[in-house]
Amino acid sequence: MNEIAERFAKHNIGSLFLYTHEAHPGEHYPHLTSMEQKFRHARDLRDVLKVSRPILVDALDGACHRTFGSMPNMTWIFNRAGMPIYKSDWTDSNSVANALDYFVDVAGRRKNEPLAPFNVERLDFRKQNSAAFFEGLERNGPKAVKEFEAAFGR
Repeated sequence: MNEIAERFAKHNIGSLFLYTHEAHPGEHYPHLTSMEQKFRHARDLRDVLKVSRPILVDALDGACHRTFGSMPNMTWIFNRAGMPIYKSDWTDSNSVANALDYFVDVAGRRKNEPLAPFNVERLDFRKQNSAAFFEGLERNGPKAVKEFEAAFGR
């Protein structure tokens, strides 16, 4: 996602990362009980995942996360008026780049022809990298791995 943010910056498109909470808390990254702890977790996430975009930290009660759907890995794109123009319940770089390419093209087309908005729903597909997912669980601690495996298996 860092590369996408850099690629679209020339179009005056900004990108933010909203840190909400650990989806699978464990001994190393337990359930959040203070904003100080939450900021520490967000800094660690920035360093581990090498996030170069600005990171906003949600309130301890997750107010922003709940407002935008409560899914663990969502992506939203808003236009300059603050209207959502893309919403995905899972972040996939190919899908996000495709949407941004489309909206950059629309901005160019709008200069030469009248355009009317319409809504679209589609099913996208993402790579499923189980090894990387379990690395993340292991980073959180053995409790996170054990609870996930008990619920969903390996």
